[in-house]
Amino acid sequence: MVALTVNGQRKDVTVDGNTPLLWVLREHLKMTGTKFGCGIASCGACTVHVDGKAVRSCAMPVGLVEGKSITTIEGLSPDGSHPLQKAWVAEQVPQCGYCQSGQIMQAAELLATNKNPTREQIVEHMDGNICRCGTYLRIIAAVQRASREG
Repeated sequence: MVALTVNGQRKDVTVDGNTPLLWVLREHLKMTGTKFGCGIASCGACTVHVDGKAVRSCAMPVGLVEGKSITTIEGLSPDGSHPLQKAWVAEQVPQCGYCQSGQIMQAAELLATNKNPTREQIVEHMDGNICRCGTYLRIIAAVQRASREG
């Protein structure tokens, strides 16, 4: 049994402590906003926050996050009112949309610590989150918009 705090709620799951957090979220807790992309922490589709830090949940054993606060895309803003979510829509970022929850969670970490990042800081922080559709310019524009309007 592993006790987790996910999006502010305690969740007890019966899994091996080595099970990747991604699969606990998706399969056991039915929170499917976090996506499987690569399984080796290289693409960012599975990004969630653990105690406010962006982590790749596909490579994070659930036993290592017991007792920590986990935030998924569902918990960032359930009604879509987070400045990044609004900016994503305004800038028409998604094409296929598969990477977007991981992109938004990565960007949310940046804006939580730097309210007005430069373009270069955005590019550096978002490096490693892959968008197969190539919407990088729209992603940058959305992060810039969220920093202005957030």
